[in-house]
Amino acid sequence: MILSPMIDAALAGGLGLLVGSFLNVVIYRLPLMLERQWAAECAESAGTAPQEAAPFDLVRPRSRCRQCGHLIRWYENVPVLSYLALRGKCSACGAAIGLRYPLVELATALLFFFSVWHWGATPAGAAWCGFSAAVLALALIDWDTTLLPDDITLPLLWAGLILAALRWIDVSLPQALWGAVAGYLSLWLVYHGFKLVTGKEGMGYGDFKLFAALGAWFGWSALVPIILMASVIGAVVGIAMKLSGGLREGGYVPFGPFLAGAGLTAMVFGPASILRVIGL
Repeated sequence: MILSPMIDAALAGGLGLLVGSFLNVVIYRLPLMLERQWAAECAESAGTAPQEAAPFDLVRPRSRCRQCGHLIRWYENVPVLSYLALRGKCSACGAAIGLRYPLVELATALLFFFSVWHWGATPAGAAWCGFSAAVLALALIDWDTTLLPDDITLPLLWAGLILAALRWIDVSLPQALWGAVAGYLSLWLVYHGFKLVTGKEGMGYGDFKLFAALGAWFGWSALVPIILMASVIGAVVGIAMKLSGGLREGGYVPFGPFLAGAGLTAMVFGPASILRVIGL
């Protein structure tokens, strides 16, 4: 009996490795899928026929090396182990495979392990596994592309509200509902206030939706700790990147990854712990 919770958590960690491998596909392909969809919509609006293109989604075409086009065999796609066996290089051309791939797999495994260890093999444990996978994917997509796709943020928001209504997470439906409302409106007001004063856009609508989703999962009372932590870490990273010359063109840093990081911190340690960490 003593080992049962640990076994459940270990099995969840193994599942997390597989989900993390799939997240790597989502992180890379979903923005490209959206770009293709937008291009097709623009062509349709302009009255021109969209160019025929080969199927491209989360399962087609098969994964391949971006340098030489080598199709990844099943035994070259085993989470973490294949990366180690291949020594981080393509088996065909020797091109380096990004370290991010195994790190995403390991991070997902650890988050799944924690979720089931903390909440057990229960609907709540499964819910927080899903939360962590979605938020991790959003963080990396936003960092790469400055996009927070509705395909993930909106289901995450609705999932928080539904799970609160079912009492599968420790937030009442009124807390979740007002958390979603306050999360969206607070950043919406900041956005428009900043734009009114400076004439510039300080963030995107995806940030509003992500913060609303976090409000749905944690309740309105967690919004202040989450936004404080995201802002502090974002400012520190932004200053460090500016001093090191690492800022991308335009001198901006996407805010979504820091919101996501604060959300995962709140999941692991609790929202109140964030205030203690930053000295409040």
